[in-house]
Amino acid sequence: MEAGVKLGMQSIPIATACTIYHKFFCEINLDAYDPYLVAMSSLYLAGKVEEQHLRTRDIINVSNRYFHPGSEPLELDSRFWALRDSIVQCELLVLRVLRFQVSFQHPHKYLLHYLISLKNWLNRYSWQRTPISVTAWALLRDSYHGGLCLRFRAQHIAVAVLHLALQAYGVEVPAEAEAEKPWWQIYSMDTEIP
Repeated sequence: MEAGVKLGMQSIPIATACTIYHKFFCEINLDAYDPYLVAMSSLYLAGKVEEQHLRTRDIINVSNRYFHPGSEPLELDSRFWALRDSIVQCELLVLRVLRFQVSFQHPHKYLLHYLISLKNWLNRYSWQRTPISVTAWALLRDSYHGGLCLRFRAQHIAVAVLHLALQAYGVEVPAEAEAEKPWWQIYSMDTEIP
């Protein structure tokens, strides 16, 4: 995630890279392959999948800087070319292991929709006083550190982070006590957002 941010990747490509990484290691033993090489390949592949192409040189330099803070970018020597070739070969391995299924539905669009409708539903002052949306986005981003993205539907993750953000600030949804169903249950229905 840190490398994706430093590479200037948007949220969806970073989420795709994380999902590729987690899904790969669900299929393969963690000890079988270098997790850092898989992470670099996941970033590279996610950039292609989400049409935010990254140069392998940039991925290598950001990763090198992570492992060796304060170091200069790698020279274009045999070590650089070997690492570049490893990333490309690992990308092919990841694609084969995941059976070329590297397109995912992420909770981002659901969370955006839920935040907009909830903002109109809540008291304007309550909304402005608390950073519900910032907290919900941070929780969503943090959810990609683990395998939640593989275990739960995108709509459910979006509702869960929004619910947690509301609880963190003690904000109650108006008329929830009188409602037939809780607000989060209405949002988590199996509906698609175009």
